[in-house]
Amino acid sequence: MQLPALIFLGLPFGVALATHKIASVALGIGATIRHLKEGGLERQFVIFMLMVGVPGVIIGASLILLVPDRLAEIALGLLTLGLGLYSILSPSLGQVYQPAHRSRQGLVIGALGLFLIGLLNGSLTSGTGLFVTLWLVRWFGLDYRRAVAHTLVMVGVFWNGSGAITLGVLGDVQWDWLPALLVGSLLGGYLGAHLSIVKGNRWIKRGFEVVTLLVGSKLLMG
Repeated sequence: MQLPALIFLGLPFGVALATHKIASVALGIGATIRHLKEGGLERQFVIFMLMVGVPGVIIGASLILLVPDRLAEIALGLLTLGLGLYSILSPSLGQVYQPAHRSRQGLVIGALGLFLIGLLNGSLTSGTGLFVTLWLVRWFGLDYRRAVAHTLVMVGVFWNGSGAITLGVLGDVQWDWLPALLVGSLLGGYLGAHLSIVKGNRWIKRGFEVVTLLVGSKLLMG
């Protein structure tokens, strides 16, 4: 939600994206601290998401600065709305941990999906963290709690860290906003991870759907 919030506060898309990328690393660190205590991460997915996602993030971050601001906002809004509607129309999605597609072919397809999401993450960013969650649930059979843990840690720290470096070099950052964003992201990431662990899959799914519908609608309305 941070990127749409920065856009709503008046920052141009490119500046909001670069600023958000840097601040969202703190979000990932806060979530990492809580999830490491719980032990809900799978080592193979940590390495897998790092290898196939980061190259896509760097490429996407390099390309998005060429896209007009309003067009990028509309694309982000449509993507975010689509994720929420998909989750609503799939009532049992992500409620049970059912490992799937762990064969070589399944991993190749999964890697391609994560690379493409990485491209979107580097460019449209916030909606794609939600997309990573759904991809891990739908393709690899993770439940929402495990999928959110991997998304917050890998996307929050490593994918967004790569995007932050790329956009920091190529774009503009609203540096004077960063201290407040970093503190808020660190605390929010920790507390959000704690709630996801305590409340469970059904609560996470409902929160996911509400957030995607509200944010997606607001981005389309401008």
